[in-house]
Amino acid sequence: MRTLVLNAGYEPLAVVSFKRALVLVMNDKATVIERVEDDPVWGSHGVYERPAVIILSRYVRVPASRRMPVTRRGVLRRDNHRCGYCGKAASTIDHVLPRSRGGADSWENLVACCLRCNNIKSDRTPQEMRWELRITPRPPHGASWTVRGTERSDPRWEPYLALAA
Repeated sequence: MRTLVLNAGYEPLAVVSFKRALVLVMNDKATVIERVEDDPVWGSHGVYERPAVIILSRYVRVPASRRMPVTRRGVLRRDNHRCGYCGKAASTIDHVLPRSRGGADSWENLVACCLRCNNIKSDRTPQEMRWELRITPRPPHGASWTVRGTERSDPRWEPYLALAA
C-alpha cells in the first residue's frame, strides 16, 4: 500500500510506503487527509488509521522545473504503449531522425514503435517512407511525471494530482 505525500500548498511531492507515512504522522510531521477505510494498522500501542494521502506540517517548495530524463520506459508510457506510426501495440522505441543521421536521444526525437514498423523504417526518416507520425513527440508534463510512483495511482489521489496538473 502506497501513500501520496503533499506539501502545505497541496502540491504532490512523493509516493511513500504506508509505514513511512505513518511514522511521519506519529512524529507530528504530517497529517492524514485521506485514509483507507476498514483497514487499520494494529500497533503495540494502539490502532492507527492507514493513510492514503498525507500533508506535511511544514511547507516544502517544489522546484519550478524538473527535467525528466529520457528512458525507454518513459517514452512507452508517454505514448501509451502505442506505435507512433501505425497505432498498434508498441514494445520498442524509434528515433524519428535516426541516430546515424545525427538524431538525438531526446523526448522530441523518440516515439514508441511496434517491431514491424521499426524494422520496415530501418535507417530512414518518416518523410522518406511517406509516413506520418500519429503524435507530436514532446517532453511529458504534469504531476504524474514529476512525482515518482504516481503511474499506479490510488483513486483517492486523483483530486490532489488534478490540482497539480
